[in-house]
Amino acid sequence: MTLIPFHDRDGFIWMDGKLVPWREAQVHVLTHGLHYGSCVFEGERAYGGVIYKSTEHSARLRTSAELLDFEIPFSVAEIDAAKAAVLKANDQIDAYIRPVAWRGSEMMGVSAQDNTIHLAIASWVWPSYFDPATKMKGIRMDMADYRRPDPATAPSTSKAAGLYMICTISKHRAEKKGYADALMLDWQGRVAECTGANVFFIKDGQVHTPKADCFLDGITRRTVIDLCKKRGFEVIERRIMPEELSSFNECFITGTAAEVTPVSEIGPYRFTPGNMSKVIMEDYSAEVLPKAA
Repeated sequence: MTLIPFHDRDGFIWMDGKLVPWREAQVHVLTHGLHYGSCVFEGERAYGGVIYKSTEHSARLRTSAELLDFEIPFSVAEIDAAKAAVLKANDQIDAYIRPVAWRGSEMMGVSAQDNTIHLAIASWVWPSYFDPATKMKGIRMDMADYRRPDPATAPSTSKAAGLYMICTISKHRAEKKGYADALMLDWQGRVAECTGANVFFIKDGQVHTPKADCFLDGITRRTVIDLCKKRGFEVIERRIMPEELSSFNECFITGTAAEVTPVSEIGPYRFTPGNMSKVIMEDYSAEVLPKAA
């Protein structure tokens, strides 16, 4: 398969208030966001031409920036409108949307209080993160070496680019060993999340998921919790130790990119994707479709 690099594509990217040709949406090499990680982003999907929970994502983007001590110079409503404009300009119905905000290049150093804050929004066609034809077989995951940091050492509730450095390393290591992803523990050795998705487990008809107090409480995660409760499934948010994984029957992960994806293996632990995972996956697929007016 020939990969199309992201810097060399047709289409448009919304950047600092206007649509620009895709290849012209560039930043300087001395941009603060590149050197010091002062950058936040969102991952969103459009289904049938409608961005799912667009406003919720836009609000979280602004909150993430505030946690990194900068303010995005566009309101939630303006960000929503810009995302819709990008979809229209690129003539896309089902697509992935990536808003990203960062500190510019006026000051180069740890301190950058006078730097301009930029915002860009791109969209592209991106099918399911994992092969839909084999989804119910479940993906295989490794155990990551790196752990999610103590929230006293990093802004863990921000969707900040710098927090994904150890995720990239962990996913690369897993893929080199033939796995699709890796499960990360938190700084105290408890189950946390995957490299880019939240994780759920099923036992005795109950759904268990780690308490999201040191990693991102995903919008998809919250949506799935609500869908489970609508189904009458009991959802328990709690501390989960890795040695407990052998007691669970099913496992699945959630995220904008992953959507709902069953898991068959995490390191030495095995799971059998079953009916509850299938029902939750189907409920989520129905949930994200645009509702008739």
